Amino acid sequence: MMVHRKKKPALVIVAVLTLLCIAPTLAVNAKQERKLRFRQNGEFKILQVADMHFANGKTTPCLDVLPSQVAGCSDLNTTAFINRMISAEKPDLIVFTDAAKSLNAAFAPAIASNIPWVAVLGNHDQESTLSREGVMKHIVTLKNTLSQVNPSDAHIIDGFGNYNLEIGGVKGSGFENKSVLNLYFLDSGDYSTVPSVPGYGWIKPSQQFWFEQTSARLQRAYMSKPAAQKAPAPGLVYFHIPLPEFAYFDQSNFTGVRQEGISSASVNSGFFTTMVAAGDVKAVFTGHDHVNDFCGRLTGIQLCYGGGFGYHAYGKAGWERRARVVVASLEKTEKRGWGDVKSIKTWKRLDDEHLTGVDGQVLWSKTSSGNLRLCMVNKMDLQPISAFLSVF
Repeated sequence: MMVHRKKKPALVIVAVLTLLCIAPTLAVNAKQERKLRFRQNGEFKILQVADMHFANGKTTPCLDVLPSQVAGCSDLNTTAFINRMISAEKPDLIVFTDAAKSLNAAFAPAIASNIPWVAVLGNHDQESTLSREGVMKHIVTLKNTLSQVNPSDAHIIDGFGNYNLEIGGVKGSGFENKSVLNLYFLDSGDYSTVPSVPGYGWIKPSQQFWFEQTSARLQRAYMSKPAAQKAPAPGLVYFHIPLPEFAYFDQSNFTGVRQEGISSASVNSGFFTTMVAAGDVKAVFTGHDHVNDFCGRLTGIQLCYGGGFGYHAYGKAGWERRARVVVASLEKTEKRGWGDVKSIKTWKRLDDEHLTGVDGQVLWSKTSSGNLRLCMVNKMDLQPISAFLSVF
C-alpha cells in the first residue's frame, strides 16, 4: 500500500509561449493588455505542469525516484523537464499546478522564454513567508504575467487569484472579435476554516457567483451580433484541489491511472453542479494528487488530473514524471477560413528519453452526441502523437 504523504505547497500557474516562429497572435490594447488568439493554423495549445514543488534548486533532493536516479537529482531535473516540454510541444499556454518556495526560480523557464503566464493558488501557499494574498500580489508583478489578484468587477469574492482569460479567433477571420475559448481560474483554497469540517478547502459561493456571472456574460457576447452563434463557446476550468466528483470513476470509465485516493474537500461545495448548469464548461484540470493522471467524463464535463511533474514532489519510483497537453482546434469554413472550436484533445508526455506520449483522447467535439470517441496512445514518441490525433 502506498503511504500518502502530506502534500507540499501547491499552486496553479499558467504561462503562454510566445516564441517568434510559433507564437499565437497577441494584440495590445490601450492598457497594454495582451489579447490571446488562436494561431494561423487554427490551434491553441496548453501545457499543464502539475505539482512542480520547486524549492531550493540544486540543493533540493528528488523524492520517490529509482535508486539509480538519486545521485545528482534535484529541482534542476524539474527545470530541465519544463524546458524539454516547451521545446518539444511549443505550447501557447503552460499551466503549472504547484507552489514553489522560490517563485522566481520556479517560473524562470517561462520568463526566459518570454512566455506570458498566469497563476492561481494551491493549498499550502500561506505557509511561506508571504500570505496567500501576498503570494498573488508578488506573482502579478513578475515579467509577462497575465495573473490577477482578483477580478476588478468582483467587490466581494473569497480567495485570491480568481479570473478568466478569453482566447480570440484567428486574426482576419469572422471570429477575430469573438472569444472562441474561455479559460476560468479559481482559488480552491487551502484548509477548511469551519471548525466542524476537517480537511481541505473548497470553492466558495462568492466564487461560484462570479463564475456564473462571467460565464453568462461571455455566452451573451458570443451568441450576439456580429457573427452571433447558436451555442456557447467551450470553457476550460483550472484550479488545484480536485472536486469530490473525481471519486465517481473506476478503472472502467476513465483514461489514465488512479493510484491514490481523491484528496478533495470533505464537503461538496456544489461547484460541479454550478459548472454543469452554466452549460459551457467542457473540461476541468487539477493537480494535488500526484500519482493520479486520469481524465473521466461526468455529465458532459471531463474531469482531469495533470499528473505529478516535479521531482521534489512525492511520486512513485519507476512511474515517470509527466505533463498534460491540451489542444483546441478550430473548424475550417467553406471559404477556407477558420470558424469556431471544433474539438479539444489531450495527451500526456513522460519525462523519459523520448518524452513518450501516452493516453491520447478527444475531450470534446462539437459534432459529438452522447459518448465521445476516446483513443488510447501507448508509448508513442514525439511525431506520431499529432498525426494520431489529427484524424479526429
